[in-house]
Amino acid sequence: MIKSVFLAATVLTLANACQNADAADGYEVSGQLKNAPAGTVIRLSELVSNQFVEKGQTKTDASGKFTLKGTSPTAGIFQLKVDDANQVLLMLDNKTKVQLSGDAKSLPVTYTVKGSKDAEVLRQLTQVMQGSKTEMESLGQRYNAAGQAGKADEMKAIEQQFYTIQGRNNNKIKTLIRQNATTVVGGFAVGAFLNPDEEFQFADSIASVQRKANPNSPFTKELTARLEPMRATATGAMAPEINLAKPTGGNMALSSLRGKYVLLDFWASWCGPCRQENPNVVKAYNQFKDKGFTIYSVSLDQDKGKWEKAIQTDGLTWHHVSDLAGWNSVGGAAYGVKSIPQSYLIDPQGKIIAKNLRGEALAAKLAEVLK
Repeated sequence: MIKSVFLAATVLTLANACQNADAADGYEVSGQLKNAPAGTVIRLSELVSNQFVEKGQTKTDASGKFTLKGTSPTAGIFQLKVDDANQVLLMLDNKTKVQLSGDAKSLPVTYTVKGSKDAEVLRQLTQVMQGSKTEMESLGQRYNAAGQAGKADEMKAIEQQFYTIQGRNNNKIKTLIRQNATTVVGGFAVGAFLNPDEEFQFADSIASVQRKANPNSPFTKELTARLEPMRATATGAMAPEINLAKPTGGNMALSSLRGKYVLLDFWASWCGPCRQENPNVVKAYNQFKDKGFTIYSVSLDQDKGKWEKAIQTDGLTWHHVSDLAGWNSVGGAAYGVKSIPQSYLIDPQGKIIAKNLRGEALAAKLAEVLK
């Protein structure tokens, strides 16, 4: 009897010890930074509802060392920050013990991390973006200068360089995500490092994996919810109908153009990037209009006079419609339009085959399908 009571007490004590250990468990981020004199503030914030909420801060010692501790019952995205220019992302939960090192004055490109595979994947993703940051900023400056000088050809060339770099980055990012498709960080990275609307098929495939591997992850739920409204206008889907008024009166339905390749183009007279892209669209239209291609432009204008003037000024000699409702356009809502320019290439059967073809990409795609 005494032996049984003793065994029961021992089991209870061990159980309580395990519970207490779990309660005391938590993440720990320690590290050492160069160029971080004693007293340098290191902040740790968690991503909550698309905002970083500070969870704690500490100061470096004389050798640049620091330690931050806390709890996170589920895997979450955290930002470790020295200042606005020097911050990195980590994924932490109550089992994570991370060691980080780097230069406090160039943290995004110099930091290394140990102790967490997810944190290492985030580092690799960050490096992809950082690797082209300077080049992209330089292209932006050159593009603006060319625009001010009225050098349209140079602007087009710079655009092509931009899209080439962007495509290269996206391919690297997708490779990293694909290699880590079952991890929680994989679900986060799809929405954070890619545009799911433009990479819908890839994003949807990762979301499917995430729903099996991490069904309770907030990133899985967020990605699934974000993709759902895109499904109706994803590449491969049948183009939703639009039937709006023409400038001359009367309505015109998108479906009335079945039998041709159609560029569905969302734009507005007040949209600078739209007007800058129009010469490319005009060139493609003139090149392929006699080969089974046309354009159906939906304007998000509210002023009919300005809409009609922009059509005439830019030489847009194709089909135009609008309900003059601005961002409340019924046509825009059917395609979930949140920014413009936005476009969809639709095949003769009414199926979406490409999206947001810019610059020479539109002509290249038309040349491919209209051989």
